Amino acid sequence: MRRAVVKEWYGGTCEAVENYIAHFNKIIDENVDKEKAKEIFSLKPKALIVPHAGWVYSGFTANFAYRIAANSTPKRIAVIGPSHKFAFDGISVSLEDKFETPCGNLDMDIQMSQKLIENFGVLNLEYVHTEHSTEVQMPFIKHYFSNIPVMELIYSNYNPSKLSEIINYLLSNETLIVISSDLSHYYDLKTANRLDSFCLTAIEEISLEYLKGCEACGKIGLEGIILSAKEKNLTSFIVDYRTSADVNQDTNQVVGYTSAIFI
Repeated sequence: MRRAVVKEWYGGTCEAVENYIAHFNKIIDENVDKEKAKEIFSLKPKALIVPHAGWVYSGFTANFAYRIAANSTPKRIAVIGPSHKFAFDGISVSLEDKFETPCGNLDMDIQMSQKLIENFGVLNLEYVHTEHSTEVQMPFIKHYFSNIPVMELIYSNYNPSKLSEIINYLLSNETLIVISSDLSHYYDLKTANRLDSFCLTAIEEISLEYLKGCEACGKIGLEGIILSAKEKNLTSFIVDYRTSADVNQDTNQVVGYTSAIFI
């Protein structure tokens, strides 16, 4: 079983997780026009970009995208995130059978994970799978998708074009793609907004050119999904953008967060 290691980032208990999500959705319901909400929540995304900080900072932003995606029924969900603890060449998939969340375990799709190892040279380095960028997504998936199996892919030094090949293969096999990435880190608010604008424009316009000015810890993942969106002719929408300053009012050292969908 893939054990959770940062439970405190999303409350630690099932009750806390559900309270967080109820709070996030209450904000959405009170602030999104009802007719607009009908349109938004009828979409069926093929892929998401979501942030991966503690939920108090980025949970609302991530939840908004997951709530939209809940309208889809994929065969599996592949969560792809950067390694923060270990530097290595390549991308690793976990072959554990379960993923622990406070609200119950998620099944992991070992069969499809093995196919990635066989067909794309994906590694199986279980020691790198103590990673918060992917873990913080799993309670959302458990809430919105319940019994749909997941895959966990962690990359370090990896070619975005190779990642795109994996994403294309998964998309062709009815997999919802979840790209985990935060944006700029520890700049003042004005600088963060400017740097993050490159990331947002790159996502909106599906543009590698704008991505050059983007600073993101999951930039390889962003480039991979943009390459796939081009090839698969997907349309992208920014769901939410904010910074840590929206929570702690510290405008001197902020972290940027966004969520987006691809349909």
